[in-house]
Amino acid sequence: MAEMNMVEAIRSALKLEMERDERVIVMGEDVGHLGGVFRATDGLQQFFGSSRVIDTPLAESVIAGSALGLAITGMVPVIEMQFLGFTQQAFHQICQQMSRVRFRTRGSHTAQITIRSPFGGGVRTPEFHSDSMEAQFAQSSGLKIAMPANPYDAKGLLLEAIRDPDPVLYLEPLRGYRLITGEVPRDDYTVPFGRLRVVREGTDVTVIAWSGAVPVAEKAAEIAAEQGISAHVVDLRTLVPLDEEGLVAAVEKTGRCVVVHESVALAGFGAEVIAFLQEQAFYSLEAPMRRVTAPDAPYPMPGIEDFYIPTAEQVARAIAQTMADQ
Repeated sequence: MAEMNMVEAIRSALKLEMERDERVIVMGEDVGHLGGVFRATDGLQQFFGSSRVIDTPLAESVIAGSALGLAITGMVPVIEMQFLGFTQQAFHQICQQMSRVRFRTRGSHTAQITIRSPFGGGVRTPEFHSDSMEAQFAQSSGLKIAMPANPYDAKGLLLEAIRDPDPVLYLEPLRGYRLITGEVPRDDYTVPFGRLRVVREGTDVTVIAWSGAVPVAEKAAEIAAEQGISAHVVDLRTLVPLDEEGLVAAVEKTGRCVVVHESVALAGFGAEVIAFLQEQAFYSLEAPMRRVTAPDAPYPMPGIEDFYIPTAEQVARAIAQTMADQ
């Protein structure tokens, strides 16, 4: 075991898998000589060479399209999109091409591609850099979505993503890159998709979060505990596939539910979670479910982003209001 932050855990996974499987290549803007804008790929080009760690043009559609061609011919590309907001430039390649390869070829071909991309607030980025757009990709059948919240899951989910025969969108919380640390095995391990993680045991209300919203939910649970409320906090880990059985069990345990995410409320993935629970856990509910999200507005300028991102205090208020509902 070693103490790592999320960037170190991601780099560890990439190095391990590139050593294990010579088909794995890393591609993206500045991933080679610079080591990535956040240094997640630092040192990999020096170790594996420029034929396996490839600096690409500043063209997201080219990166994604090239990865698809390479995957169909037997390579295993891991591509880095510098920020999730930039993937809009490659939306067609990802959602209409990569994700449909298995369907379009009736299973004769797959697209074994991992798309790494950071997102989320808390680090004072310019426009387009912090947008949480995971819900837009969740509708693209054939594309899996993994969203780690800690270094252990960051390494294990990334190794699982790279080995998955289908394309995986692997999203990394910007403010968790170096602020969140934890014990991570040095050796090989994976975290299976579709299994949520219980972050904190509780009995009164279930708080559901993923990625950068998980520490916010944890802090909110601590505030709620001071008010005599026991919050059960779970981390989805992956949105696609979704741990449906785990979600139902988590909400049936308490009968109350608050969902937290950084994306806007309108058609955010929290709406899907609540719709699913309304269908599958309705008779266990003792109060209406609530969401704590960003407002339905574009991500603001850095100086006022604290008024945009959900806070622990907002989540704690939602918990208290849910406890007061009948």
